[in-house]
Amino acid sequence: MKILSEHWNNIFAKTDTEKLGWYESDFEQTIKFLEQIPNWQNSTIFVSGAGTTGLVDLLLQENANLVLNDISKKALDLLKEKHADKEEQIRWLCQDISKPLPDLQVDIWIDRAVLHFLTDEAAIEQYFINLEKSVKTTGYAIFAEFSKLGATKCAGLELTQYDSPELQKRLKNFNLIKEEDYIYYQPSGDPRPYIYTLFQKTHLS
Repeated sequence: MKILSEHWNNIFAKTDTEKLGWYESDFEQTIKFLEQIPNWQNSTIFVSGAGTTGLVDLLLQENANLVLNDISKKALDLLKEKHADKEEQIRWLCQDISKPLPDLQVDIWIDRAVLHFLTDEAAIEQYFINLEKSVKTTGYAIFAEFSKLGATKCAGLELTQYDSPELQKRLKNFNLIKEEDYIYYQPSGDPRPYIYTLFQKTHLS
């Protein structure tokens, strides 16, 4: 974890948020999937890799309670400075998502381009163990990952590409609710094919 955390700390320390290759100013695609979830605004939402995303602003405006995780302490420090007045709505975690997480009970798990950075099978398996334990029965998981047509590297790291059958295979206690191919355009203008999916947990883990 130390080497990986330093890699991400270095990126967030040296690169302005608006220049990051995954920067978004419009969260319409994520909100479209959230709006498939009844009363999502009153949920407890886990964000698996919060980074410095502006999505946090939007979720806080909707009065959701958040668990914000990132492997980068630098990224979380930047978010803490920005949202110092919202501490009652936020629980902060600086965890490697491929290692066991502390006990959580959340309504919604959001993964926007985090899972695909895991390439070791043991790490991927532990990620899904964390998710299964953390999401309440009838809760939801939203994924936005590089698709099978997407990039094979990002931020200097190798990636695992996904499609909905691969995710479903690993989410044994979840049902697929919605899926959609999506092209994200980097700040440079380069296209990046993604797969967006929404799953609902239907059985006890």
